[in-house]
Amino acid sequence: MAKKTNFEVNGNKYYRVTRTVGHKADGTPIKKVFYGSGINEANEKADEYMNKLNSGMSLDYQNVTLDELIYKWLFQIKLNEIKPSSFQSYEGTYRNYIKNSDIAYLKVYKIKSIHIQEYYNKLGKNKTFSQVKKLNKLLKSFFFYAEKEGFILKNPCTNITIPNQNIQKNKTIDNIEYFSEEEIKQLKNAIKNHKLENLILTALGTGLRQGELLALKWKNVNLKEKYLKVEETLKKVYVFDSDGNKQLETLIQKPKTQHSVRTVDLPDKIVSILSEIPHNGVYVFSDINGNPYSAKTIFGNWKKILKDANISYKKFHSLRHTYATMLLTKGVDLKTVQDLMGHSDITITQIYLHVLPKTKIDAVNRLNDIL
Repeated sequence: MAKKTNFEVNGNKYYRVTRTVGHKADGTPIKKVFYGSGINEANEKADEYMNKLNSGMSLDYQNVTLDELIYKWLFQIKLNEIKPSSFQSYEGTYRNYIKNSDIAYLKVYKIKSIHIQEYYNKLGKNKTFSQVKKLNKLLKSFFFYAEKEGFILKNPCTNITIPNQNIQKNKTIDNIEYFSEEEIKQLKNAIKNHKLENLILTALGTGLRQGELLALKWKNVNLKEKYLKVEETLKKVYVFDSDGNKQLETLIQKPKTQHSVRTVDLPDKIVSILSEIPHNGVYVFSDINGNPYSAKTIFGNWKKILKDANISYKKFHSLRHTYATMLLTKGVDLKTVQDLMGHSDITITQIYLHVLPKTKIDAVNRLNDIL
């Protein structure tokens, strides 16, 4: 049976209910309207709003601006829902792209897709696709909340085009740096007997991210069956409280995506390397006190190692890129490389094919035998 509705806009039917949310100075009641697909949903939204209003969580939503409401949403709701590293990213996006921006002082209930699109187009002149995409992810999540609460009828971020997508694709390919076989030889010579030798070689032989290496514990390493499990990552992030105060802390937490939690098989040489590392504590790569190395320690030593090896600077993450390109060069199939790398989408893994033109030439040359 079709749900009963009493209101229609743009061809869409809703059920509308009205509640008194306050009174003006002269005693005139202030009304607020709530919409749902049916009477039950509309009343649920109204009841939830009134509960929040009575608990002091609400604002005057007829006049509240995007800046006001998104700040409250971030620090009163999202702060308690997501990991500190994710919140740090959200807070930075809010501060850099929403606070004091062109859309900051728009009334939330009046914001339309065209307002967001105009702002994105303006940002696209100076910002990358990934930066605007990151902003859109935050705004889309916020407006989903606002829609669910009944403050807006439709999420204005659902029909948005993010500028510079094609530029971003080419830039991503260009940004993949990896070590050549000659550079790997130079690197191995430069790190002999260095305190980070085992860590760097393990990065090269497993493709683990820096944070995954630093958080790696002995309990997740099985040298007998030659594999390790990636279950945590180490990251230095600002941890916020509900008043907006922040403190820099080093956290061990779950990886960002479920695909990053994975099992990685170990080459015999990496098994041999790990077998020789003394157990100073729970972490595989640690200082004499058993504490995991800091990212700052890695960065400083890494720069010097490359300089001593006479190799142009590449990020530590390039070891991960090198692992992927080496596997593909050796003929490992794309799906296996995806699983080993912990990529959520195989299209991410496919990017490496674009930086290996020789691999494609070798592949088509295999047809010579039958032509």
